Amino acid sequence: MAQTTTKRNRRASAATKKRRTITPEDLLKFQLVSNPQISPDGRCIVFVKKHVGEKNNYVSNLWIVDTDGGQPRQFTSGEKDSAPQWSPDGSQIAFVRSPKEEPPQIHVIDSRGGEAQPLTKLPEGSIGEFRWSPDGRRLAFGFRETATERTKAAEKERKENGLSTPAWVIDDVWYRLDGDGYFGAQRYQLVIVDTATGQHRKLYTKDTLGGFSFDFSPNGKQLVVATNRDKKAMLRPWKDELLLVDVASGRIKPIGNLPDGPKAAVRWSPDGTTIAFAGRIGGSDGIYSTENVKLLTCRPTGGGVRDLLDGEDYCLLACPIADTSEAHFEPTFEFSPDSERILVQLGIRGGTKIASIPTRGGKLTIHTRDRLDQQMGNISRDGKKLALSIGNATKLAEVAVADVTSPRLATTTLTDFNGPLHKELALIKPESHWIKAEDGHKVQVWVIRPNSGRNGKKSPALLEIHGGPHAQYGSGLFHEFQVLAAAGYAVFYSNPRGSKGYGRDHCAAIRGNWGGADWTDIQAVTRFMQQQTYVDNKRLGVLGGSYGGYMTNWVIGHTRDFSAAVSDRCVSNLVSMAGNSDFVEEQDDYFPGNFWDRSQPRWNQSPMQYIGNAKTPTLIIHSEGDLRCNIEQSEQVFAALKLLGVPTRLVRYPRSTSHGMSRQGPPDLRMHRLHQILDWFRKYLG
Repeated sequence: MAQTTTKRNRRASAATKKRRTITPEDLLKFQLVSNPQISPDGRCIVFVKKHVGEKNNYVSNLWIVDTDGGQPRQFTSGEKDSAPQWSPDGSQIAFVRSPKEEPPQIHVIDSRGGEAQPLTKLPEGSIGEFRWSPDGRRLAFGFRETATERTKAAEKERKENGLSTPAWVIDDVWYRLDGDGYFGAQRYQLVIVDTATGQHRKLYTKDTLGGFSFDFSPNGKQLVVATNRDKKAMLRPWKDELLLVDVASGRIKPIGNLPDGPKAAVRWSPDGTTIAFAGRIGGSDGIYSTENVKLLTCRPTGGGVRDLLDGEDYCLLACPIADTSEAHFEPTFEFSPDSERILVQLGIRGGTKIASIPTRGGKLTIHTRDRLDQQMGNISRDGKKLALSIGNATKLAEVAVADVTSPRLATTTLTDFNGPLHKELALIKPESHWIKAEDGHKVQVWVIRPNSGRNGKKSPALLEIHGGPHAQYGSGLFHEFQVLAAAGYAVFYSNPRGSKGYGRDHCAAIRGNWGGADWTDIQAVTRFMQQQTYVDNKRLGVLGGSYGGYMTNWVIGHTRDFSAAVSDRCVSNLVSMAGNSDFVEEQDDYFPGNFWDRSQPRWNQSPMQYIGNAKTPTLIIHSEGDLRCNIEQSEQVFAALKLLGVPTRLVRYPRSTSHGMSRQGPPDLRMHRLHQILDWFRKYLG
């Protein structure tokens, strides 16, 4: 028996040696799955599969796979099909199709197959979330119409007449969003459409920002809408409220006796007795905050607010990030069909867990233990099956089904789109470590050790720092990390204070004090890198994007430990950043003071104040279309380093790209970015 095991291990080792290292170009081979939705009868799951097309584009279609096994099959043929939802009786699937030259429309396709038919005939605009009514006779959806002077037809007419692009006339601080672009005064409105005739009408138009969520009552006669009607909603997120909107008349009735605080992802229980939503009781913060986002419930008639996570130090917005999946900064939970429990997705210590809690309050049960990248879908009508996707740090996510009746939520993986690619690649499993910072605080660190560094030879090492800052590195496959490890670098990454997933205090430790506890933790990670016998301490590099770019800038202004740096879509000047980001910062809120006449606290926390100390050769990367961290943040660093004589390069990506370019940008530019990083570290670290 021992001899058989030894032979098997040798064969496995030989097969591993035959595998090749991953490259930036492997991005072109990834098959990415998302949004798994199980049919009401639990027999099959529809999902979105995305891959890179022949023309440097992303192609996404709907696919279906049976929950008892079998080969998945392509279900739609459009190039940009997304957001599938089963009709309540399971006979149809609604989804959004976004043709290249035409406005996006909601389409419907028979669940047995056939040609998809457009349900809506909307003018040019953007479709938000949508939901079926319980009887299947209607769909409610969010829609933001493009302003007449901004349509493609208007642009064509101007070109024909030699006219200029019109000016934006802005009256509200909320007029643009990174990845979405400029929309001016246009807002999402709640629209309802008849699924038999396609006739639609506006039902609710009072949301100030257009960021509402909604759900049908079980009898389909009302919608509950989580909304903000305040004239200064951008600066008063605690003014969110829940409204009951009558489907027939559009009449509005606020749900009374609810506390101030943000309210999102609203859901109505199947038995009609309870409304659940993600939010917070009191405080002045919006949903994205250092404070935990809780799972709250109330009565449809008003009052009876209950915090189901009271006493639990978890946040519904603790989103693990990777570059092979879209960052999902939205709370995810579902009522069980009997309304007795709520299943909820939690980001905990870099992993994604599926948990449940009684609707009337009680003990939270975590059903999954492994450190996985899991994205929860919906539940079958009998409450026995859950659709989800599952991946990990060395395996791209695939569609799976879970047995909800099992305490451990036993899962079965149903697809293997990336199996052939994984058999080619020698991906490296990260090693997890816990270290102590100087003040005793514990920090979780992962290392991807290059195969070249396992034979006693010292390797150059890189410290990756995540963005947010209130996010977390997670358990999904990170293409960039694996590419860097394949090039011979030991890749270290961690979740220092400021990160989500480790409790409220760990996250809130840097509120209004960037460069404090987070810098203490980063220094501890740096010392941990230097203590590893396989690391060449003379060849250390540091890199990060967004807040990770902020901390990279901070590092080069405070230490000589690193011989090369890459600052990507960075924050460098918190004074100017406060006024030119898509999310304008209120005074005396997250940071003390303001950014005009009481700006010293922000300036004290700005890497630009310390950039004069920098000597580290630095590659700077930024997108001209970045509305979150304006490109002037990188321009300041580039100009200063050039004047200081520090070896510096600025790579500017076009206005058509945004803050999320490394994850959702054009494939050719994403690969170009990775090669720029590799070339920079190769030049300065070897």
